[in-house]
Amino acid sequence: MLKAIRTDQELECPRVDAGLRARGLQLVTLPDGIGEEALIQAVADAELILMCYTPITARVIDAAPRLRGIVKYGVGIDAIDVEAAKRRRIPVVNVPEYAEETVAEGAFALMITLARKLGPLQRAMKSEGWVWPKSEWLGNDLAGKTLGLVGVGRIGRSLARMAGQGFRMRVLGFDPHVDKDIMLRAGVEKCDALPDLLSAADYVSLHSVLNQETRHLVGRAELERMKPSAALINVSRGALVDEVALVEALVDGRIAGAGLDVFSQEPLHLSGHPMSAMFSIPNVVLTPHLTFYTHEAMERLEEETLARCDEILSGRPVLIKSHDPRLRSQSHGVVFA
Repeated sequence: MLKAIRTDQELECPRVDAGLRARGLQLVTLPDGIGEEALIQAVADAELILMCYTPITARVIDAAPRLRGIVKYGVGIDAIDVEAAKRRRIPVVNVPEYAEETVAEGAFALMITLARKLGPLQRAMKSEGWVWPKSEWLGNDLAGKTLGLVGVGRIGRSLARMAGQGFRMRVLGFDPHVDKDIMLRAGVEKCDALPDLLSAADYVSLHSVLNQETRHLVGRAELERMKPSAALINVSRGALVDEVALVEALVDGRIAGAGLDVFSQEPLHLSGHPMSAMFSIPNVVLTPHLTFYTHEAMERLEEETLARCDEILSGRPVLIKSHDPRLRSQSHGVVFA
């Protein structure tokens, strides 16, 4: 019997689990936070690894002599040692398209929550029953404001459409990998330098992939460039931001707020976490890495995940839909969309 390992069992994927078992596989699900040594033992006789957050290191890959493929049931691949997999000629694939609109909607929800102070208003209503129109509750219109997109890929362009066509915002974009003409067709004005975008935007929304070049893309100097009235939104990867500098900027009032769905160290904790101070800052909205999590998106994710598993298990070339150069550098057992 072939064996599949699915890490991060807390993310329920009933269609994937049932589908793999129906295909005759022995499926072992493992919890988030499992240590490398325990994972090495679990993959020793596995043909397939499915992961979402758990790091798949070179040691894990090398400990699985029967491994045929690694499927990221999600988008970001920064937790997978793709080079180690390539040395073993093991295909690595992700599911890049399942939640483009979904995550963009999540980013927009964070933005409007910050603009209208819905977080503190909700807390006040639940504790007091009512509040009166005092200055502390004054929100802001989105119409006429400027949204700055750091990363103008599929999700960024979806958010640009919602903000520009839907709410009449001006949309700026910084992305060295996207041409000016492509941005213009999406209603985005291209900025060639990140500092120019940061100093002009009322809301800065991050949509970049995480790699060595983008880690801490927004650090202390970049936060200093933002308007004191501006807010930062991150639904991409926590490590795009120097989170220590972000906490300091929020505590000191150097930026007006933040809406965060992703964090370098997940899960968050009310105390003892590098970002625990965020829970006591009123102009911060926190969600638990769930902007992708809708009925429709999960249905698409599970369908695509099973399709990639079928390709791996049948020995067919695995369809790579992502344009991430790390995945596009593969030359064995893959075909590109």
